[in-house]
Amino acid sequence: MSQLHNAFTLFISLLVEAIPFLLLGVLLSSSLLLLVDERKLITKLPKNPLLGAIAGSCIGFLFPVCECGNVPVARRLLLKGVSPAVAVAFLLAAPTINPVVIWSTWVAFGGQPQIVFLRIVFSLIIAIAIGCLFSVQKDVKGLLQPRLIKRLNFLENQQQNLQSSPQEKVEVPALLQSGSFLLGESAQPLVMNEALLVEKPQLQSRKVSKQKWQQFIDNVLQELQELGGMLVLGSAIAATIQVFVPREVVFSLGQDNITSILAMMLLAAIVSICSTVDSFFALSFVSTFTSGSILAFLVFGPTIDIKALGLMLSIFKPKIIIYLFAIIAQLVFLMTFVYSYFF
Repeated sequence: MSQLHNAFTLFISLLVEAIPFLLLGVLLSSSLLLLVDERKLITKLPKNPLLGAIAGSCIGFLFPVCECGNVPVARRLLLKGVSPAVAVAFLLAAPTINPVVIWSTWVAFGGQPQIVFLRIVFSLIIAIAIGCLFSVQKDVKGLLQPRLIKRLNFLENQQQNLQSSPQEKVEVPALLQSGSFLLGESAQPLVMNEALLVEKPQLQSRKVSKQKWQQFIDNVLQELQELGGMLVLGSAIAATIQVFVPREVVFSLGQDNITSILAMMLLAAIVSICSTVDSFFALSFVSTFTSGSILAFLVFGPTIDIKALGLMLSIFKPKIIIYLFAIIAQLVFLMTFVYSYFF
């Protein structure tokens, strides 16, 4: 009974620490639907692979989404015609390189600032390196699912048709046209049917504003529902491991550099907790695991997310996802092992 009480106490404490950051992250990411013009941003992205990967890695500051929300945004970027370097770099970096996650990591590991700094640096290195690697693929369609290729072809054909066959309009004097007319505000004759259908600018702006606020509310509710459930599940797993798994087993895994890094990477993949609050989850293992393994958990978890596999399969072919995960795992292990060895 005492173990259950301890597990419940630890579970509640993890939730109390993490919920404010989850709520802040959801509100901030949803508010960007009202503030950021995605089309203007895409036109300003660099075409160079290296610069594009760097820019894609930093877009997380403008779209602070976790590993649940980055996949739809990356899919939308690819459909808009951005390079694979930008889209893949954003996909990998956005869950970590955003203000909410950086702040929550600082709150959890303020006593170990190197963990906060290296989490950012390692995540940037991985995102930029893999973004540049994917840029070698000149035709992005070789990476994508057939359904997405069809959608991309449709959008490209639509754009080409608009550019190649512009319809020249022959202006006909209004009074020589058929129909009923009335005198407009600028003393020009207007077709009565069209004039009645034209909305005033004030009404149009109100309608757009109302739609955006509705998107904001819908996005907040959806993310709270999805991410809140994962937060509860992750906190329950952390509390269970801490209380019910024999301390000798955890301690034996946590002291060796190699096994501790592999164990925490495996745990990060299985738990798949939101990057907004994963630092509080990892904080409960600080006393038993090496700092290198904690860093591996914080870097590996946001990029390898089992619960987001279904979303990723809507973009990439299965072999591409396996290839992506294998490279990330190797990079995370090498960087965190070097850190553990020297520090």
